[in-house]
Amino acid sequence: MTALQKNILIVEDEKPLAHALTAKLTKSGFAVTAAENGEEALEHLTSGAFDLVITDLVMPGMDGFGLLTAMKEKNIHIPTVVLSNLSQESDESKALELGAALFLIKSGTPLTDIITKVNELVS
Repeated sequence: MTALQKNILIVEDEKPLAHALTAKLTKSGFAVTAAENGEEALEHLTSGAFDLVITDLVMPGMDGFGLLTAMKEKNIHIPTVVLSNLSQESDESKALELGAALFLIKSGTPLTDIITKVNELVS
């Protein structure tokens, strides 16, 4: 990892998507760590330095809302992108109220657009 390399934490229980995001972000020059749920993500967040978090909302154990709440309670202020198939306006509002910087719909957002948004948020 170089000094200029940004660290991204991906919190996603769907392995194919987690692998695709990891590959794309790594190819774009990011250092990527993956977690499968909120508990695992919190362990990474308390032991390492990250520039951005990308999280799903629906996961086993601690979900994305739980992760956002825990980050807020622990004063972990890292830009967080919610990437979910929950497309209700109330889900987006709740995520943004809990501190998410951006809410993207998985099925409606190409990987290249996600990478573009990540670059905008960490630059």
